[in-house]
Amino acid sequence: MLEINQENFAEEVLNSDKLALIDFWASWCMPCKIIAPLVEELAEDLKGEVKIGKVNVDDNPELSTELSIMNIPTLVIFKEGKEVSRIMGVNSKEAIRAKLKSFMD
Repeated sequence: MLEINQENFAEEVLNSDKLALIDFWASWCMPCKIIAPLVEELAEDLKGEVKIGKVNVDDNPELSTELSIMNIPTLVIFKEGKEVSRIMGVNSKEAIRAKLKSFMD
């Protein structure tokens, strides 16, 4: 899974031709810890199809502010460099996968 930060966000997400799912999280956030294994499983399941990464909001406050991340965990889906959807809070792996599939060509 990719570690996304202020420095590599444009290259890895905005300039990517792949669908991307970015998990905005923090180490102190209990719901983030619940959803983390699901996101990691999806990264493995969808390897090559979807770019999946994580942004630690404490380490990247500018990026979090830029994208108006108000709550965590927040999963943001990008297609062709544009935000197309957000999933906030804890969701099932199946619900996250279904949302991703809705944006796959």
